[in-house]
Amino acid sequence: MDLQHLRTYCLQKHGVTEEMPFGDTILVFKVVNKIFLLTNLDLFEFINVKCDPELAVELREQYEAVIPGYHMNKKHWNTVRMDAGLPTKLILQWVDHSYDMVIKGLSQKERASLALQ
Repeated sequence: MDLQHLRTYCLQKHGVTEEMPFGDTILVFKVVNKIFLLTNLDLFEFINVKCDPELAVELREQYEAVIPGYHMNKKHWNTVRMDAGLPTKLILQWVDHSYDMVIKGLSQKERASLALQ
């Protein structure tokens, strides 16, 4: 999977915006102003995705390319190496899970604002 494919996939999700709050090289995808994915634009060697804590540990044990979230809360975030040959379908499932985790954590008011978009 390349960066453009990932970007297109993320942006087609309801309410998603992209920003660069950490400088010119880190692309961040948010829903209702909450991050669900980030990556380095220059290198595209990894993505960080939010993950259920128990699943996060399982994925780290199962896949060598999945490690605790780099510069993130290691309990809730995984870093996935994009050069490890993981199937695109699997990576997109983890993107979906990350998006769903953020949606699940939204307040009623935030969910209502998302429904209006």
